[in-house]
Amino acid sequence: MAKKFHHSYEVCACKQVTLGEIIHAINENGASTLEEIGDKTDAGTCCGCCVSSEKDFGEEKMQLYLTTILDKLVKEK
Repeated sequence: MAKKFHHSYEVCACKQVTLGEIIHAINENGASTLEEIGDKTDAGTCCGCCVSSEKDFGEEKMQLYLTTILDKLVKEK
């Protein structure tokens, strides 16, 4: 994640899930897979555009994806 995002940045527009909520699910609640993030936050459980660039079918691409966040935070542990 080269660009800095504020914790209030909305990663999942469908479920209004913020970066801070996702970070909390990973660091405090032990989420280590996309499924666990979805279970704990609902992020990525609707249209899937926020999961990865490959699944993003929107006209405007997302700036940050769940896979990017997960890769960065889980690898840091």
